[in-house]
Amino acid sequence: MSANASLIIVPIATALGTQVLKLGVDRIKGNLDLKHMWDSYGGMPSSHGAFVASLATMVGFSEGWTSAAFAVAAVFAIITIRDAIGFRREIGVHGKILNRLVKEHPAAQSHTYPILSERWGHTPAEITVGCILGIVVAVIAQAFV
Repeated sequence: MSANASLIIVPIATALGTQVLKLGVDRIKGNLDLKHMWDSYGGMPSSHGAFVASLATMVGFSEGWTSAAFAVAAVFAIITIRDAIGFRREIGVHGKILNRLVKEHPAAQSHTYPILSERWGHTPAEITVGCILGIVVAVIAQAFV
């Protein structure tokens, strides 16, 4: 695999592998659902964190740690992580609250409201584990590129 191809292949493989790992964690927790592989935006570990950390690390190795390309990848990672912990996590909190309100709604009308997804965003621990995983995979991949 060429160094340029690894810049995209390693982060994508890392994200997909992390999603599979997340299913294993869900199974251990007793809430395994295969649809979480594609339509879930939360859980341990964060594939978003793994993807952007792997990408930034691969760019750092390839282009240099003081390059403009690494700076762009690092800023992209920070924005993605901030969004996953902040805004999208808040959406999940709102989903939990709204679902609770719907359950308390009179039964005659509660069926008209959809049940919202509560699995949005990540906790700091989920992001941290995902980022560490992404960096480790990139470092290992770099040894073989």
